[in-house]
Amino acid sequence: MKTPHLVAAAAALALSSSLVSAQTVVNQSISEAEVMAAQRAWCQALVDISSTGERSGQAAAKALAERVIDSAYGYQMGAVLFKPTLTVAPQTFRTTRAGALAYFVGGDSNFPKDTGFALKGWTKCESRNAAVFIAGDSATSMGNVMITGKDGKVTTVDKTWGYVKDDAGRLRIVLHHSSLPFTN
Repeated sequence: MKTPHLVAAAAALALSSSLVSAQTVVNQSISEAEVMAAQRAWCQALVDISSTGERSGQAAAKALAERVIDSAYGYQMGAVLFKPTLTVAPQTFRTTRAGALAYFVGGDSNFPKDTGFALKGWTKCESRNAAVFIAGDSATSMGNVMITGKDGKVTTVDKTWGYVKDDAGRLRIVLHHSSLPFTN
């Protein structure tokens, strides 16, 4: 039979353990402001990779793209559901970091048709959402991204992004679907 002071001590230990773990839990709720900031950062990264490629070459652009992918996408958490705009079967979907990197900067013999989407001379990028859906610890946005080339031509793509937070509370892209708008 347990004595009352042992029961009280066990309860106090359980309470202190829950308080310690509660202090280390990061708030996983996502705000619309975080989604908007992530989209602006993605656009800026695209322009930065493009200008780095033009100024310093493909290797420097690749190094920057690796840092961007590692900080923006959730590949360290598992497969990312990434369907880039200009990919062809059988390599349409880029669920791995290597596939995403090849799409952005090319140079990977495992993805021979990739020429580096981020190396196309982009000078400006802007995201305009049709809607953002937030459900606590996940968010999805859908809308357009307008990308301006060095010739001034604007390319508009339809974009859907899905986000979650990692264990450290950083927003990560876990869904990225991009396509050209349908035309008749």
